[in-house]
Amino acid sequence: MGRIGCHVDGLTYVVPVIYAYDGGAFYVASIDGQKIRMMRQNPHVCFEVDEYDGAGSWQSAIVQGVYEELDGVDAEHAVELLAARFGRTGEEASAARRHGGHEPRTVCFRIRPDEATGRSVKR
Repeated sequence: MGRIGCHVDGLTYVVPVIYAYDGGAFYVASIDGQKIRMMRQNPHVCFEVDEYDGAGSWQSAIVQGVYEELDGVDAEHAVELLAARFGRTGEEASAARRHGGHEPRTVCFRIRPDEATGRSVKR
């Protein structure tokens, strides 16, 4: 799990998301809502991941990056990466993303890192 931090009009919003990383960007599929609206207004975001081993050792990384909404082939690539990481087939995940009805729309996006920092403690 990672956390996205976004900021618009004096409001800072931090929210957890599941993600996939392909070595160049972080990919997310999310329900259209407050974080999507905020990132559309201000695409400069912070993305944080951490890991704690339960014995006092931990590591974390913080990325400053840019939000980029995806569609078409790029959105399908995001769905495939997420499906591979979380054990669904790409076809199942794509079908869930396209599901009609009254459910909120799923938005696929990536965060392209500009700079990264990190820390770790080993015990």
